[in-house]
Amino acid sequence: MELSQLRYSVAVADTGNFTRAAERSHVSQPSLSQQIINLEREVGHKLFHRLGRRAVLTEAGTVFLERARRILFEVENASKELSDHPALDRRITIGAIPTVAPYLLPPLIARCRELHPNLEIDVREDFRTHLVHSVVEGELDLAITALPVKKDLRLSIEPLLTESLRLVVGTQHAFASRPQVTSKDLAGETFVLLGTSSSLAAQIQSFCGDHHVEPRIGARCAQVTTVKALVAIGVGISILPLGARTEADATSLVYLSLADGDPTRELGVIRHQQRYQSRGAEQFLSLLRETVAPPAAT
Repeated sequence: MELSQLRYSVAVADTGNFTRAAERSHVSQPSLSQQIINLEREVGHKLFHRLGRRAVLTEAGTVFLERARRILFEVENASKELSDHPALDRRITIGAIPTVAPYLLPPLIARCRELHPNLEIDVREDFRTHLVHSVVEGELDLAITALPVKKDLRLSIEPLLTESLRLVVGTQHAFASRPQVTSKDLAGETFVLLGTSSSLAAQIQSFCGDHHVEPRIGARCAQVTTVKALVAIGVGISILPLGARTEADATSLVYLSLADGDPTRELGVIRHQQRYQSRGAEQFLSLLRETVAPPAAT
């Protein structure tokens, strides 16, 4: 039994299709199929029902795949542990949602490079659902995302901070010069939001629903910078994390508190419970905690 056969069987189980599994594994479909057949002969059981283009786990396959995933995790952990030596270069892969990555990560990574020059950090910016999947699959050492995250026994979920969200309007918008704005004032306004996969967009719509406001969506964007640009020219208004405010916004945007209370969101870091945490991952996480910790009382 070879590790590649275990990886191929997991790929087929995840994709439900031999062709997609082969593409994901970067091998030809006939080669992958033959390896699965060889594996089935070796274990003495069919692992998959071949239903046309679909591949569905058999009862034996379900039992086997649970063990296969565990073996692959242990092999990966062993490899990381052996390579995690202070004299060797270290590499970690971290993820963050789009409303966090551009603002929190650059100064954090710069500080990390200063303190730990041998640590190499790869960054993946993506939506919460994709980040959670990548952590579960072992593709990321950790990810910073909005909470809550759907409960999964494989995940370690650590709250980091509660962040205030603010109403954002262009400098020429009527709200910009008003002494106060309430949630009721948002009725009838056009909103510029991130895409439907964004946890922030879902939270904004939930907030509006809680205050009996039906937001009219004038634009959906993939990046916060695009949201800001459209708000600045008057396409609509938005609600953004206070941490997304930059000095460059001062000439074109106004961040406002709502008189009846600003919405908030909770950010956290997620990791795989069984994934070996390298020294580099622990160093990064320690610095992350320090960065978001509230200042000590004087």
